[in-house]
Amino acid sequence: MEELTVTDLGTVDYDRALRLQKELLGRIQRGESTEAYLLLAEHDPPVITSGRRGRDEDILATADELAAEGITLRHVSRGGAVTYHGPGQLVAYPILSLRRPRRKIRQYVDCLVAALAAVLERFGISADETDGRTGVWAGGAKIASVGVAVERGVCYHGVALNVCTNLDHFSLIVPCGADTPVTSISAVLGRHVDTAEVAAPLAECIADALGMRFERGAPDKPAPLGALFPCPAAWAKVKNRTSKQRLVRGTRPVGTGPRRLPEWLKRPIPPAGASARVREVLQRHRLATVCQGAHCPNRPECFGRGVATFMILGDRCTRNCRFCAVETDTPLPVRPDEPQAVAAAAAELGLTHVVITSVTRDDLSDGGAGQFARTIRHVRRRLPGATIEVLTPDFQGDHAAIDRVCAAGPDVFNHNVETVPRLYPDVRPQARYRRSLDVLAWARRIVRDEDWPVLTKSGLMVGLGETGREVRAVMRDLRGAEVSLLTIGQYLQPSDRHIGVREFIPPERFDAWRDFGLGIGFTAVAAAPHVRSSYNAESILPPR
Repeated sequence: MEELTVTDLGTVDYDRALRLQKELLGRIQRGESTEAYLLLAEHDPPVITSGRRGRDEDILATADELAAEGITLRHVSRGGAVTYHGPGQLVAYPILSLRRPRRKIRQYVDCLVAALAAVLERFGISADETDGRTGVWAGGAKIASVGVAVERGVCYHGVALNVCTNLDHFSLIVPCGADTPVTSISAVLGRHVDTAEVAAPLAECIADALGMRFERGAPDKPAPLGALFPCPAAWAKVKNRTSKQRLVRGTRPVGTGPRRLPEWLKRPIPPAGASARVREVLQRHRLATVCQGAHCPNRPECFGRGVATFMILGDRCTRNCRFCAVETDTPLPVRPDEPQAVAAAAAELGLTHVVITSVTRDDLSDGGAGQFARTIRHVRRRLPGATIEVLTPDFQGDHAAIDRVCAAGPDVFNHNVETVPRLYPDVRPQARYRRSLDVLAWARRIVRDEDWPVLTKSGLMVGLGETGREVRAVMRDLRGAEVSLLTIGQYLQPSDRHIGVREFIPPERFDAWRDFGLGIGFTAVAAAPHVRSSYNAESILPPR
């Protein structure tokens, strides 16, 4: 039985995926490969493609309107008319010869339609009779499209299945040249279905329909192109090269990104003088805040409401995270009376939920855990009715330091993973993803063993080039560490010296992550563009 080599590219730019298809197409045409390949992908940024039967009148939006939506237009050589590709839509590109074994193009297309119907059946959805139309319908609405191209006996392009797609974007076109409603798996079932749930079944159904088999490989081993399944990057041994070379990263490279803020990220300016009292209290007690040090965009609102997040252990950090505006420099000595000053300031401001964070102090033997513990105890004495949340560094994985902080009795122990593991070398080069997970897991273990009423919490930024699947994988990892509370917010570049924004995530995607998080067991999830780890932190605490 012929083998189908499957690669999951994750989220990838349409043009990059097309270049990879053509590279594989050329290998088969030149006789350098006899393999049949299947590429799975989600496309972001979104794109409208117009095939050989595409008409200008099928595109209902102007170029400016498409640009405003962040959508590009591509004219391509596949069959069919105009369609849309974007996040939440799973695209499958088989690249294979129609000559071995001999296949007719109509039979091949019928196989792809049958595969799509079969994967829908696995989710309890019955496909409609097509009546000769190319594509797949469910309940009278189109749920998947098919468009292929053949060059010198080799097929490429493929199928697109709407899983949890933003269907509003289909209103910008006449889908596939027919005035027909469009739907998705999630819309039909009335619940959120993730593309990660559909990827493997779709690959299996395509292989079955074509009479092929495929094997899943391990993502950490070098392998021929496509033998990795699933994997966020496609790896290949390129002809005449002996080293492993990355062909497709899965997302755009980290660097500069969009600069103009979308409307949903713009904030009203508070009245002049609204934050003066908070600034005066902080200056008088000689205290730093992460609100100021990290250039938090919510600072005017929070200071205007009389709240702030205290940053202890000084205002100089020993690490150089590329997303953070806090100064990296040789730290000053720890201030002995800082815990008392934090408690006094919190009392003056009348805080009912006190959030305490710090710079990272790798120069200290305990990473600053002792200062955290002292600050918690002083705040507890001054404000016995307040809840206390600490947002700690990783203490270089020192369990004794974590124990010391938890033993002081905070109500919430927070440590942020910040981003997905693939981006750590670019975003948090001195941190380790697994170490951060261990910090949270250990904190949960010690408070459970000691029966201390401490909740664990974590947070991450999005818009740095991560994929939706990677975000959901991090959420599952955090639940595996028994984290109860989660925050997800949009990353904003503090200055031109910091890592760039790759994407402004729309509010509906945050809503989907919140629903997913609650579905896998988080007690509370705050997910929205303006969310920060300590922003309105009290609002996600369970009733006491």
